[in-house]
This record gives sequence, C-alpha cells and structure tokens, in this order.
Amino acid sequence: FMTSNMVITPVIAGYGESMGATGALMGVIAGAMSFVSLFCRPIAGNLSDLVSKRLLVAAGTVLYIVAGVMYCLADSTGMLVAARMVNGLGFACGTVCLATWVSLLLPIRHMGAGMGLYGIVNALAIAVGPALGIRLQAAVGYQWTFIASLTLNVCAFVTVLLVKNGGRPARKTVAAEQSLRHRLRLRNLVEPRAIPLAAVFMMFAIPYFANQSFLVDYISARHLRISSDLFFVFYAAALLVLRLTLRDLFDSKGFRFWLVVCSFAMLASLAFLTFMTNDWYLLGAGIAMAASYGLMSSVTQAQAVVIAGRERSGLANGTYYMGIDLGMALGPVLAGVLYGHLPIAWFYPLFMLALPVSWLIYLSFHRLIHPSHK
Repeated sequence: FMTSNMVITPVIAGYGESMGATGALMGVIAGAMSFVSLFCRPIAGNLSDLVSKRLLVAAGTVLYIVAGVMYCLADSTGMLVAARMVNGLGFACGTVCLATWVSLLLPIRHMGAGMGLYGIVNALAIAVGPALGIRLQAAVGYQWTFIASLTLNVCAFVTVLLVKNGGRPARKTVAAEQSLRHRLRLRNLVEPRAIPLAAVFMMFAIPYFANQSFLVDYISARHLRISSDLFFVFYAAALLVLRLTLRDLFDSKGFRFWLVVCSFAMLASLAFLTFMTNDWYLLGAGIAMAASYGLMSSVTQAQAVVIAGRERSGLANGTYYMGIDLGMALGPVLAGVLYGHLPIAWFYPLFMLALPVSWLIYLSFHRLIHPSHK
C-alpha cells in the first residue's frame, strides 16, 4: 500500500514539468494528494473507530487503483491533479486504518516499541518506493513507472482481502448511539489533545517531503553527478538500524529528549544536502534524516495514542496523520515556489527555518503534549 504510493512521489513533479508545468504548478501537483487527504483524514479517523479496518483499507486500495489508471491515461496537468486528488482519498482511508489496526493490538506500555516496529515497514516502503520510482523512470519512462505502481495497488487489494482479522472497532456501540450530526462535532473529527503534537511533527515533515519531491530536480538543476535514489536507500538502511537498536529507548526516554535529538539531526541532513557534491553527502543526509524525521515519526505517533487513550486511538492517529498531510502538501508546494523563484543554493537552507517553529509550538503547548506535567 505504502510502496505503491511512494513510487509515484519523487517523479510526479518532473512528469508535470514534462507537460509544461511551472515550478509552482509542479509543487501543486505533488502536494494535491495531501491537501485532499488532509480534509478527508478526520472523517477517516472517526470511521476507523466505528467500522471494520479491513473495509476502509480495501476502499482506500480501490481508490489507489482508480488513481493508478488515471496516472496511466493522464494527458494534461489538469488530469494529473485529478489523479492526485483521487490518490489522496485512498491515502486518507488506508493510512489511518492501518496504523489504528496495529495500535489496537499493542499494550500501552509498549506502544513506542510496537509502533516503532510498524514504522520499520513504513520505512522500507518510503525508501524502496522512491528509489524504485526513480530507477524505473530513468530506465523505462513515466508510463511504465505508473504501471508498476498500479500493479502494486492490485497486489495490496488482494492482500487486504486475505487478512483474517478484520479489525473490529473498539467502540462497538458508538455508531448506534451517536447521530451523524454528533459525529461531525470537532471532538469526533480530530483529537484536540494531539493537535499541538501533530503541528510539531508537521515542521519535520515539511523539509522531508520537499526533499522527497524535488531531490531529483534539485540535483539536475545543480548539474551534479549524483544518484538521487541512493538517498532513500541510505535513509531506509539507517532507519532500520536505528529503530531496531533504539526501540527500548522509545518507551524510556521522553518526547522532549527525542525532539532535541531529531532537531539537530534534521539540521545536519539539510546541511549535507546543501553542500553535497558526491554520493557521500547523500549517505550523511540519509542517515541524519533517518535520525530526525524517521525517528520523530514513531515517537510522535506513539505519544499521540498515549495522550488520547485506546478508545480514541483512531482519532489520535487521524490527527497525527493530519500533520503528515500538511507536511506532504506544504513541503512540495513551498519547494516548488523556491525552485521556480529563488537561486537553487537557497533551497535547503530556507527549510531549516522549520525547526525553530517546531520548538516554538512545543514550548507553547508542552503541558498538553506531556499530560503528566499538568
């Protein structure tokens, strides 16, 4: 499910450029999926606590298949944006449910370690997908890359149907007890206590997804002889090692500890990308990005579930993914504006400004992020 989406991510902006899109429109094409997902995420999070997880993941996978067909048939930037919007609907349905499904099987005291293991699968997808997409596009072109993604979508759908445990909702009577109007109240669409946490994580997601969408174009613009797909390979390998070796620390170290570590690592990653001249810089950038965005992803998701409690784990995950959605949307859009209007040397340094903002949000809402400190 995740790999099929990530195959498209690093090449979709370039595909838009091949159709005549400007830098800003390239960013819109890359970010359209996440803007749609953002608005659908609260509803998907609520539904994930009310209905079978298998049902929603299957629905999301079908939407992925529809989007995959649209990618293959797209002959204009407008149709490409439409395909990204359908892709966003599927992304919203699937990702919240998959994370909630896992969280329901984990005891609270091991939530960090458990979600870390779940994160390993996502790490593999986030690395293998973009690397595969970049290699395929260079070898066989955009159309066959889209067909490869569509094939993975079909495989994901078949796999969902084979799962025996349908993921029955923890709140069995909610659907019968609440009216539609009551469900659409703010508290039933998002987890308010997790919003500041999602905002902090969003500031890590913005530079990560800006890099994911524009790394290929950035290297091309600087005329560097660097294999861009190696970044994702290095990132995945480093993240696997870090999550396996540090998994016990996820439950013993507090959120502030990880925020400090991940902030410095993100600055290091962006510095490596700014000054890179060969593949060794990508190695440093990939390792540092794994120690920043990669670790912060698991830490934030686990903390959101702990804050909200098991019964509202679906909404907590939905709110957490809203932070990712905003990062996935704003990152490429901001990257497109910078790519099209400023000297390329400023591309990564300007994204370093996201880190002070994340700390400002954290310090403003630290009592909400740490309930025990109240």
